[in-house]
Amino acid sequence: MQPRRSLRLKVALVFSALTILLLVAQALGVKTLAEAQEETLISALIEDDMASLLQSYRTDPKLIPPIDPRLGAHVSIAGTAPVALPTSAKDLREGTHEIIVDDQEIHVTVAAFGDGKVFRVYNFSRYEQRFKKVIDALMAGTGVFALLTIWLAFGLSGLLVRQVAGFARQVNALRLGGSASINPGKYDEAEVVELVEAFNDYHRRITDMIEREKEFTSNVSHELRTPLTAIKTSSELLEQDALIGPKSRARLRQIDRAADNMIELVNALLLLAREESAVDISPVRLAHLVETALAPFSERLTSKGVAVTIEVDRDLQVEANRSALAIVLSNLIDNATRYTDHGQIRFSHVDGWLRIEDTGPGIPAEALPHVFERFYRAGEAAAQSRGFGIGLSIVKKLCDRHQWPIQLDSKPGDGTCVSLRLPVASRNCTDFTPD
Repeated sequence: MQPRRSLRLKVALVFSALTILLLVAQALGVKTLAEAQEETLISALIEDDMASLLQSYRTDPKLIPPIDPRLGAHVSIAGTAPVALPTSAKDLREGTHEIIVDDQEIHVTVAAFGDGKVFRVYNFSRYEQRFKKVIDALMAGTGVFALLTIWLAFGLSGLLVRQVAGFARQVNALRLGGSASINPGKYDEAEVVELVEAFNDYHRRITDMIEREKEFTSNVSHELRTPLTAIKTSSELLEQDALIGPKSRARLRQIDRAADNMIELVNALLLLAREESAVDISPVRLAHLVETALAPFSERLTSKGVAVTIEVDRDLQVEANRSALAIVLSNLIDNATRYTDHGQIRFSHVDGWLRIEDTGPGIPAEALPHVFERFYRAGEAAAQSRGFGIGLSIVKKLCDRHQWPIQLDSKPGDGTCVSLRLPVASRNCTDFTPD
C-alpha cells in the first residue's frame, strides 16, 4: 500500500507553497518595479542634463567640444571616466541609446545642435552595480523568508491539527467492543466536535452489534454442541451393544466421524465469527488429518471411480489449529470431489506446500480471481448447481486468519491444483492419534 502523508504535513506544505509563491511574486514585482523606476530616473536625469548642456552651449559657444572626426559630431563625456565610443555609434539617431562598451552598459544621447550633432555619453555602471546588489539582497532575503515560512508553517500546522491528532490517539486507545466513548467537550473546533459525535454514534452501534453477535454465537455454540454431544455419546453407547451387526457398526462409526466433523466445523465457524486471534496451535499429523477429512467422501469417490493418492510423509507434523485445518481440508476435498468425475485426486507435500491436485474440468481464466469470493460460482458450476459458493470463501478466511498462504492454479481441461503452505512443526505431537 502506498504510504500516506499526514494531515499536518499536507497543511504545512499548502501554507508553505502559498506563502513562498506570494513572497516570490512580491520579490519579482519589486524587482520589476525597481528596474522600471531606475530607467525612468536615468531618463529624467539625462533629459535634464542634456537640456542644460545644450543651453550652456548656446550661451557660451566656447564650451562646445571639438568635433570627433570618427563620429562627425561633438562628443561630450558626463563624469570623469573617459569613454571611447565605437565608430558604429555615428549611425545612432537622435535620442537616448544603450550600448555596450568594454563590457559596460553606456547611455548615449544624440541631439541636433546647429548644423551638427552632439553626443553626450553617460556611464551609470557604478550606480547600476549598487542597484544590482540591492536586488540580489532582496532575492536572498526572499529565500531566507521562504525557509522561515516552511518552519513556521510546520509549527502552525501542528497547532491547527493538534485536536485531530489527539482525536486519533483517543480512537486508537479505545478497546474494540468497549462501551467507553470520547468526550467532545475536550475539543474547541466545531468540525472536530462534529467528527467526535459522529464517531461516538458509530462506535455505539458497533458495540451493540458486537454484543449481539457474542450473545448469538454463545447461543449457537450451546444449541449446536449439546445435540452433537448427545449424538456422539449415543453412537459410542450403541457401538458397545453386542447385538448390532457389522454394517450397523460401520454406520455408527460414520455417524461418530460426522459428529466430530460437525464439532470441528462449529469451533472453526465460531472462531471466524468472533474475530479472535488464532488459538490452540499444536503439532498435527498432516497425513492423518488428510485421511480423516477424506473419510466422509470415500463412498462418493468410490462410486465415481476416482482414485485417491496421498504422497505425504506419515511422520510429517505441522503447527496448526486442528479444527481450522480440518475445515479447510474438508472444503477443499469437497470442492475437488464435486468437480472430479473421473481420474484421481492427489495429495502431496513439496517444499512446505500441501498440494491438492484433481483431474476435474478446471476453472476458466476469467473466473480465477473470483473463486474465493463469497457466493461466487463459475459459469459451468452455476449451471449445474454444484455448491453454493461458500466453501472456498470460508477456506480463504481461515487461511488469512492463520496466515497460511493459499494458491489456486487451474486451466480448463487440465484440472485444478490448490497449494496450501503450512508451517512444519518444530516439536513432536504429544496428543498422538492412531492411524
